[in-house]
Amino acid sequence: MVTIKNIIIALGFIIIVHACSPAGGEKPGHEFMPDMVHSTAYEANYYNYYYYNTWGSEDDYKKYAMPRKPVQGTIARGEAGGARRDDDRGIAIPANGNVPYYYKDTEEERTRAITEIIDNPLPITEAGLKQGKELYDIYCAICHGEKADGNGYLVRDPGGVYPNQPAILTSDEFIAASNGRFYHGIIYGKNVMGAHADKLSYLERWEVIHYIRSLQAKSKGLEYSEKVNTLNNVDIPGVIYAAMHAPEETHSEETEENHSEQGEHQQDDNHGHDH
Repeated sequence: MVTIKNIIIALGFIIIVHACSPAGGEKPGHEFMPDMVHSTAYEANYYNYYYYNTWGSEDDYKKYAMPRKPVQGTIARGEAGGARRDDDRGIAIPANGNVPYYYKDTEEERTRAITEIIDNPLPITEAGLKQGKELYDIYCAICHGEKADGNGYLVRDPGGVYPNQPAILTSDEFIAASNGRFYHGIIYGKNVMGAHADKLSYLERWEVIHYIRSLQAKSKGLEYSEKVNTLNNVDIPGVIYAAMHAPEETHSEETEENHSEQGEHQQDDNHGHDH
């Protein structure tokens, strides 16, 4: 005999089963605390709107997921351009390529960058030169040429559509130029050349500059490698960089002597200020 009590029990059982039903197909299932699942915390490029949203329209919610520019003068979470290892915790922190650039796109600021940016913060390494070549061939060679002689595809036939002669990066002018001239040019471009700040990360820009230096050295019959640099006295070969940053007890008189000898064979004045 069906009683009201049995009906209530049956309905309660159905409600409980329905409430615990799993997600499947187009059915998202049920969430006990949706605000915990669909948080409005900043998650880069992550759009997770749901129909129980209570803090605005779908467009309002979408704004939370849109990419945003970092606050001026700040560095994105991770590392300021270069990968490093947190030795205390043994955790490798990857490079994110975000480093503030404090020079504007004006001739005055360009001159200031050329004057102030001298050192390449990365040592010369085989891996870096290899990556620099790959990036240069993709982004630079089409105009500046594979040999940095200003004879890229867009200048040569059957291309021949470049409206102006690209910079000849192996000329004496650019060999003497500071690293800042190259870096500022990559960031903002120059004349017909467009900006490449959004195409190359912080590390990649410096690796490309290293590779350009290696092409300059090759054009002059000089060496620019992980072991030795006879092109200038600014950029540091990887082996010397490693010796300079090794624990103090590992430094030897022989290492210091080799470093000194190399400096004597490098050009006297190539800090590269661009006048």
